[in-house]
This record gives sequence, C-alpha cells and structure tokens, in this order.
Amino acid sequence: MKQLIKIFNVEFTLPSMSEDCLYLNVYTPADRKKNSKLPVMVFIHGGGLVMGLASMVDGSALSAYENVIVVNIQYRLGILGFFSSGDTEVRGNFGFLDQVAALRWVQENIKDFGGDPQSVTIFGESAGGVSVSLQILSPLSKGLFHKAIAQSGVALLPGLMISETKEVLLIRDLVANISGCNVPDLVDCLKQKSEDDIVAFSEAMKFGVLPGCVDGEFLPKPAEEILAGKESNNVPFMIGVNNHEFGWILPMASNISGLKEGIEKKEIESTMRAFPLLHTVSNIIPLIIEEYFGDTNDPKEIRNRFLELNGDIIFVIPALRTAQYHRDSRLPVYFYEFQHRPSMFHDSKPDFVKADHGDELFFVFGGPFLSAGVIFQSAGTEEEKVLSKRIMRYWANFARTGDPNGPGLSDWPKYEEDEDYLEINLNQKPSHKLKEGRLKFWTITVPEKITKMMDEKKDHTEL
Repeated sequence: MKQLIKIFNVEFTLPSMSEDCLYLNVYTPADRKKNSKLPVMVFIHGGGLVMGLASMVDGSALSAYENVIVVNIQYRLGILGFFSSGDTEVRGNFGFLDQVAALRWVQENIKDFGGDPQSVTIFGESAGGVSVSLQILSPLSKGLFHKAIAQSGVALLPGLMISETKEVLLIRDLVANISGCNVPDLVDCLKQKSEDDIVAFSEAMKFGVLPGCVDGEFLPKPAEEILAGKESNNVPFMIGVNNHEFGWILPMASNISGLKEGIEKKEIESTMRAFPLLHTVSNIIPLIIEEYFGDTNDPKEIRNRFLELNGDIIFVIPALRTAQYHRDSRLPVYFYEFQHRPSMFHDSKPDFVKADHGDELFFVFGGPFLSAGVIFQSAGTEEEKVLSKRIMRYWANFARTGDPNGPGLSDWPKYEEDEDYLEINLNQKPSHKLKEGRLKFWTITVPEKITKMMDEKKDHTEL
C-alpha cells in the first residue's frame, strides 16, 4: 500500500490495520430532494484480500455529478477475513460475508439517505471485482443488489479463489508457520492470540494474497461449476479490463526488476517457472513461449510480451471467459477495455506502460474533480476531465437502468455472439472480439494440449 501511495505521489495518511474495521462511507448529492429514491452504487475496494480500505476512493464527485448515492464498504482482510481450517470448524470467507452484511445494511438503511434499496449496483476493482463476481454467484446475496460491475477482477481470476482441499491446507500450513502454532491445534492456538497478534501475522504474510475458498455456504461449489450450470444471480453485468493490467504496479509489487532494460529470451522460461501467479503446467511452458515470444529476440519486445502474458493469464482471459458464461446464461453483459494512461504518471512510470492496473479508478470516481488527499485524485488535462465525466455517466447510466448507453455517449453494444465491447480512451468506440487469437490459444489450444498429455501419461502408466 505504501508503494502504491508513493507511485501516485499523494499525501495520504495510511491508518493502521485493525480488527475494528467494519465501517462504510455514504456519499449523497448535496441538493438531493427529501424522500428521493436515488440509484445506489456500492463500491468494494481491492488489495488482494489482504490490504485496502474504503477511504482509498472518494465517492463525492461521482455522487454529485451523477445524482447517485455512493457507498464504500470495508471488510475483514488477511487472516481475520479469509483464514480457513479446511473443514467446517473455520470455513473462511468471512470478508465476503462482511460484504453480504454490508449489502443487507444498505437494504435496511439506504432509504434514510435518499437511496432506493430496489436499485443497488455493486462495483469493485481488482480483488473488489473478484468480490463482485463472487457475490453474483453466492446464494446468500440473492436480492441484495440488482446490477454489477467488475473492473479488472472476476471470480475466475487465478490466485484469489481456491477450490481444492490441498490448496486450502497449504495456506493453512503457511498460517501455522507464521503464527508459530502447530497444525493439529492451529484453531485453538489462534484463538489464544490477541487481536494485535493476528493483525501482525496478516501484515507479515509474504505470499501476497490470502484467497477465498469453496466453503459450502457463501460459495457452495467452485465458481466455474456455478457459471457452467447457469446458477448465478440474474443481474445485468458490466465487466472490463485495462490494456496493460501487468504494466507497472503489479510487477513492482511482485519484485520483478530490470523491466526498463528489457528481458533476454533465454531468461523467459526460468522467469515463468519461478513466478507463481502464472499458475501454468510446467510441461506447456514451451507452448506458451512459442505463442508469445516465438517470433522475436528483441529484449524490450520480449519484456512487453511478458507483461502481456501475465495480464492475459491473470485478468484478460478470465474476464472474457466470465463474460461468455454470463452471455450464454442470457444475461445482459457489457464489456470494456480501458486504454488511457493517466497524464499524472508522466514521470513516475516508464514510457512503455499503457493503461495500468487500477488506472480507470481515477476516471470512475471523478479524480480530476476531487480535492487533494485521496489516492485516486489528479488535476488531469481538459481532455481527461471530459473522459472522466463520460465514464461516470456510463457507470451511472448502468446503475440506473442496467444499460450504460445514453445521450451524448458513443454507442456501447452488448457483449453477445459477436463479442462486441467498448474501447475507452480519450475517444470511445465500439469494437469486437478482444484478443481473439489469445483467447483461442488459452481456451482451445492449451486445454487440448493438456488433455493430450494426460492421455499419453495414462497410456504410458497402463503399459
């Protein structure tokens, strides 16, 4: 988080982590009429389920310009929010349950702030987008919201959700190691720890994220099974990615160095094998190298494609697959690719970085119109002010009607069989079949290769 604040070059006081965290912020238009029933937009922050807070974003500009109620919520993070013992003793997913509790609070109380409890849109970015996507799949959330927006994060994103017991137990063992507890009595041992101890353990975690899991309650079965079975909550869904999701913020957080100089081709395989976020089967790494790097030896081009590869695996392909699942369920889906690099990064990020992870938040929350002291704030250029107003209008239109389109905006087609989507830059325009070749590679070529290898292994074993 401190690294994030440094890159954004803002004066922001970072509060200490605390178990006492279940608060929310409500932003209302100053001139709202008495007894008004305004659309409600509930934002879920990101941070890998281990960090973040509601006050990372300021909802006042979005609320004022679009005449909506904005609610920013918090939820338990790290061990407090997502530790699971791998059985029914400690199921996990407490942070997701906190989000459900916040949505229930909105249903019961938002009318007192001029909001309409029957017009609630949840939206989130990164782990917040994953959270939004999971709330669509959870039976506990049914009826608590009516539209959803997932920015740079969906339930199929690798690393933030685990469905296999062995993965849950691996995380359990890591928590035991950090806390100094023995695995057999881990739960009882953790119960004896103080709040400060638990918070310290969460802050000491070096494995980046503490994922959610299939707990049988919030998430009855793996996300892909729910999606394939067309069992999700029936709400209009907006999904989007940025065109350089792994451009700078995430490589820096992952301690990947030397990007400015480029990457030698001989280093690619070892880098991929050492990088856990790729979650690839080692035997298909040569296939991936051929797909992404086969026709170049230029170190800077190899760097660019390495960053593209990570962005594809972690964000873009899961988002496109999620859009396809919801489309096939006959639910309204709108997809976007955000493409504008904010001018505020002209001297803090290298020139090769385009629209990085999180960059759209400056425009969704009206960053050019906010006062200093919040992370996603920047004076911006005149063109960026126009862009921010358009994005706020798209998002708020969707919150009002389930359709982002409206007067004065470029047409945004639904994501249907032609896989249409909106390119969001200083100018916006419809396009179709985002990353068609890469999507085919990951959804057809790679599964076929894995199936072939498994069949060959089976035949060899039988022999």
